[in-house]
Amino acid sequence: MSKNKFSICIPAYKSKYLQECIASILAQTVADFELIILNDCSPEPVEEISLKNQDPRIRYFKNEKNVGAYDLVDNWNKCIELSTGEYIVIMGDDDRLAPDYLAEFEKLIQSYPDLNVYHCRSKIIDDDGNDVILTPALPAFEYVYDSIWHRLRQLRSNYISDYVYRVTSLKAQGGFYKLPLAWGSDDITAFIASAKKGIAHSNKPVFEYRSNRLSITSTGNDLHKMMADLSYSVWLEDFLKTNPPHPSEKVIYNHLLREKGKYMHDKKLYTMMLSMRSNPLEKAKTWMNARDKFGLSIKDIGLSLAKSMKSKSS
Repeated sequence: MSKNKFSICIPAYKSKYLQECIASILAQTVADFELIILNDCSPEPVEEISLKNQDPRIRYFKNEKNVGAYDLVDNWNKCIELSTGEYIVIMGDDDRLAPDYLAEFEKLIQSYPDLNVYHCRSKIIDDDGNDVILTPALPAFEYVYDSIWHRLRQLRSNYISDYVYRVTSLKAQGGFYKLPLAWGSDDITAFIASAKKGIAHSNKPVFEYRSNRLSITSTGNDLHKMMADLSYSVWLEDFLKTNPPHPSEKVIYNHLLREKGKYMHDKKLYTMMLSMRSNPLEKAKTWMNARDKFGLSIKDIGLSLAKSMKSKSS
């Protein structure tokens, strides 16, 4: 039997915003949680910051060796094994929770008690914690193929920490789905968790994602991200074959069957576009050298470069 209702887990490496992250968790209006901090053998003062917070709900652990960004999902899955809660949240070490984050998810769970995954709207903040934008509003409930279609159309944004999972079901599906740099792992894990029963959303933005130069979304090996995109495509092909749609989703499902190749190609172009926001000409050369490996054309690279330059100028 679970000791806590919620396990909030921070696989921590960066220390700059860690105290702010911890403080936002300890300030929750719902007290029935444990906070697991997993120090990924960081050279920064992660341990000092963690242990200065004298709260009995904190459980501190340290990896014997650094797992690193490429295998980030290994830390997420280690957190599952360390957790004692009925539900689990994975936090970035530089992000924040609103004080009513857990309270909002309790409402979702009460409204949809049989689901295995729940989700909230998010607020994007900058390095200084100032509000930037909200992620798109979503329906109160949806089945999995609506989720997949909207995500592949780039009509929504999500992060690992705006999901809450039922631990038993997450373990049953093999934990968080592993991709290099966790690039798309949050998507696929949620899709698997919602495959049979669907997912419930809250439109109250109770998670705050810090968009900064140190996040994996902004950094990381671009070729590894493209490798993750290829694996995502293989996963989608198999998922469509093995998971029949809910009757209400047949139109979307058939559309995905027809257009999955285009959507996954667009996903690769998006990954290239993001990479070219810094050193665009140098990155374009990198993609030219790797184009055969990833099934890219010179036109693809040129189009991504043009979109990147346009996004920077705007």
